[in-house]
Amino acid sequence: MKSTDNLIEVPFSIRCNWQEIVNLLADILHVPAALIMRLNDPDIEVFVSSQSDDNPYYPGNKEKFDNSGLYCETVIKTQGELLVPNALADEKWKLNPDIKLGMISYLGFPIRQPNGEPFGTICVLDHKENAYSEHIKKLILNIRNLIESHLLLMFMNKVFGERNRQLSDYLMELQALRGIVPICTNCKSIRDAQDHWHSVEDYFIRHPAADFSHTLCPTCVKKLYPDMVHN
Repeated sequence: MKSTDNLIEVPFSIRCNWQEIVNLLADILHVPAALIMRLNDPDIEVFVSSQSDDNPYYPGNKEKFDNSGLYCETVIKTQGELLVPNALADEKWKLNPDIKLGMISYLGFPIRQPNGEPFGTICVLDHKENAYSEHIKKLILNIRNLIESHLLLMFMNKVFGERNRQLSDYLMELQALRGIVPICTNCKSIRDAQDHWHSVEDYFIRHPAADFSHTLCPTCVKKLYPDMVHN
């Protein structure tokens, strides 16, 4: 699994929005914990956690991802829904690390980045048996989709920002190239875009921001290199 930290930076405003979402989710479902987990290889961390009184998870809590035994590890590796109504009654889950925190039921869904790589999970946990209804599943899925749409917007803003910077640099270079003006190395006359030659004083007054390159005007070519001029 790859770290997502360098791919998408979540702005503070979006993180605050996600905080409100998990707070509401925990309150509506009457569960102690609603979380947005983030994969930050080699760890998995609590990115946003509901501010419930009996929530044992805090933002920044992290565990090694591989072979952690966490519910969320399975969700990310399978990229599918995981429902564990009662881990104490399930041979596969009765020794998982979350039981030490009293969390015996779990429902979680994967969160993907726009490029298809895993970002993490959105999940809810309860300290009592909880099978969660289909309506609850649909609610969490819709929230997951909203979070993924936020990630897409952040990704596109990053891409367009980089492209705009590249375009701006290109336009500045093009403008600089267009500003290079041919100037005769001998008499200092200047050639304009219409192939007319002017005195340096006259041209500089009209184009104060121009840069100069060196050449020879026709008069100086005749004067300096008469053998090269064919009448």
